[in-house]
Amino acid sequence: MEPGLKEKLETELKQALRAKDAIRLSVIRLALAAIKNAEIARRAALDDSDILGVIAKEARQRQESIEAFKQGNRPDLVAREEAELAILQEYLPAPATREEIMAEARRLIAEVGAQGPRDKGKVIPQLIAKFKGKAEGKEINAAVTELLGS
Repeated sequence: MEPGLKEKLETELKQALRAKDAIRLSVIRLALAAIKNAEIARRAALDDSDILGVIAKEARQRQESIEAFKQGNRPDLVAREEAELAILQEYLPAPATREEIMAEARRLIAEVGAQGPRDKGKVIPQLIAKFKGKAEGKEINAAVTELLGS
């Protein structure tokens, strides 16, 4: 059986400690802390898809920080955030393409018999669950809105 994502992170934390890789060590510690906080909030262990959601959230925070630091003209901080983002992206699946999202949205719309904009609620939650960690909610919403009309 393949180890879960949390176990993989814990193993790589030990490797980063041995290699004295300060940035990787810091990023993995922060990710594990965020996972632990999410488990405490939920009062249950997280499965891999939930862990991917936590890591995706951490990655989004890095992207927002990069934008803010670019506006603030802080290239030193931009470089650090980009390095952290690159490490986080190693644990995320490859992002879904617009074509993949549209194809799956078309299939789901046909499956549930969605007719117009008011049926978005039948389709979007299923798509978000399928593309967790692979696509942003706003991309999914835009695709479904385009297919069902506004």
